[in-house]
Amino acid sequence: MAGFIDEEGLHELIRAAKDPASDYCRKAIRKAMRLEGLEPSEAAALLQTADPEVVKELFQAAKEVKDRIYGTRLVLFAPLYVSSFCVNDCTYCGFHAGNKSPRRKLTTDELRQQVKTLIDMGHKRLLLEFGEHPDENPIDYVVDTIKTIYSVKSGNGEIRRVNVNIAATSVEDYRKLKEAGIGTYQLFQETYHRKTYERLHKGPKADYERQLYAHDRAFEAGIDDLGLGALFGLYDYRFEALALLAHARHMSEELGVGPHTISFPRWRPADNVGWSSPPHPVSEEDLLRTIAVLRLAVPYTGMIISTRESPEFRKRAFEVGISQTSAASRTSPGGYGKAEEAAQFSVADDRKVDEVIAGVLAQGLLPSFCTACYRSGRTGDRFMEYAKNGRIQDFCLPNAILTFKEYLVDYGDGPLREKGAKTIAKELENIPDKAVRAKTKERLIRVEEGERDLYF
Repeated sequence: MAGFIDEEGLHELIRAAKDPASDYCRKAIRKAMRLEGLEPSEAAALLQTADPEVVKELFQAAKEVKDRIYGTRLVLFAPLYVSSFCVNDCTYCGFHAGNKSPRRKLTTDELRQQVKTLIDMGHKRLLLEFGEHPDENPIDYVVDTIKTIYSVKSGNGEIRRVNVNIAATSVEDYRKLKEAGIGTYQLFQETYHRKTYERLHKGPKADYERQLYAHDRAFEAGIDDLGLGALFGLYDYRFEALALLAHARHMSEELGVGPHTISFPRWRPADNVGWSSPPHPVSEEDLLRTIAVLRLAVPYTGMIISTRESPEFRKRAFEVGISQTSAASRTSPGGYGKAEEAAQFSVADDRKVDEVIAGVLAQGLLPSFCTACYRSGRTGDRFMEYAKNGRIQDFCLPNAILTFKEYLVDYGDGPLREKGAKTIAKELENIPDKAVRAKTKERLIRVEEGERDLYF
């Protein structure tokens, strides 16, 4: 049993918090609103309270904590599936080795075209996805992909941050990713329940501890922005939520930095996956509560929801702690700009980027394409220093404004520019430092005049 995932202990926490007292839950919420996080026992209680008033207070508190750390800004990105070749036979995944559908990996020319298409949509940050295949997707292919992406320009646009999701690998390979200019290394445990994990995986990925300690090896290689996640639906969502909290604590205690991001994907159907529903279905209400509890428990982390979820659900998730989201995603290699081929999973939100942005603005949120922290050296413990006390917003707000202005000038139509201008005017007044506000206004003019990539 992996040291920091005490399965029996987590199950006991769930059993002990079966019918929590409302006063206990409210006390935990008040503590979390002081940005002090939650103990596992408190998180277990909030995951299970049946008091509708406490749930309402939980959601409100999660929104307030997110706003105190990150403000109203919502970072947008896109996944880019580079190769569907995979040697693993994971029961839930459309790329599983037993799926005999044709495989594809992008050539350099195809990669450039896909990246250009994404740039022309307005994207500035990508999350790269590869199946695990030592021959088709070796680390040098991943590194070359990153370098190629950074070299592509289109009009005023470019990709400024490349985050990567590849299979658990060695310290040596992670060092190569670091040298290539990786942003965040993201890897999901899928499920933290060992027997379930081992039953659902065949191939190299079936090694539970190889997966579990991948972030430690990446950190040893110098990658200090690390993303966690679980695929909700494979096991009891309460267990997965508490295990994510245990993993975050392990990182804080052993590595000195907590997770840069936590993602909340739910299982979605895919071709040649024989499930009509996952083994442990998770309702929208349960997933929303999980997001809210983790927001209170790990207040400093970025939290991600993807286009696996519907526009209606995503709107609600943005209100209870989500700070990053994908937009206009395709989940097969070569999927941008053409009909979707065999995909890893189906999406539930197929809106275009401008449609997502319009919805975000209607919620009173600020779309952001910011990549400044990574390129300013605010990563790892330096990022945590600012995030844990809320000072990261001193950078997030002006940088969100500037990158959103770039989007409006380069890609927005008339109505969207008008709505966006009103949001920018409102958010400028929320910059507390008068000097920073003045510099932001001056830089907005420079963006109008054609300058790009101005950031704090």
